Amino acid sequence: MHKIVVAITGASGSLYASLLLNKLAQLKMQWAELSVVMTENAKQVWETELGHATYKNYTARFFQQNDFSAPFASGSGQYDTMIIVPCSMGTLGRIATGVSSDLITRAADVILKERRKLICVVRDTPFNLIHIRNMETVTLAGGIICPASPSFYSRPQTIEAVAATVVDRVLDLAGLDISTFRWGESNEQ
Repeated sequence: MHKIVVAITGASGSLYASLLLNKLAQLKMQWAELSVVMTENAKQVWETELGHATYKNYTARFFQQNDFSAPFASGSGQYDTMIIVPCSMGTLGRIATGVSSDLITRAADVILKERRKLICVVRDTPFNLIHIRNMETVTLAGGIICPASPSFYSRPQTIEAVAATVVDRVLDLAGLDISTFRWGESNEQ
């Protein structure tokens, strides 16, 4: 059973976070704990992009950005997976340089030091050299950089279906058993 923390930053891409939380709710039998930490900017971007504040409706445990008493702020909390979706370049930069100034960056530092799974779903484009070097640093430290680049071979018909191709890839990377389109399979869903 996984212990998962989802961090949501203020980068554009709230749809990815929303779909991820919805799918994790459907996969409840595969995780023991699901915690969420959202920046204030993330809440504002969510409401702007999605037109609602449904982030308030999830049954996951929510933590404030400055709550260092959260169980995943320490390796003894034994969270095995952290997904940052969307992951802003500022957050990525702080992780890459070891700056643990808030709960998100502290939790990422803990996940990396414990050699557990950190998945950063970066959405910005294009990348400058600083971004690329920060992605390299996080990768060398054991993190996974998963750009929010959708796939199209499943022929998604809606914006949600396009975004779901990224979310399903993230869930695969997290080690969860999901039903999704697989390359070489029929396009019928």
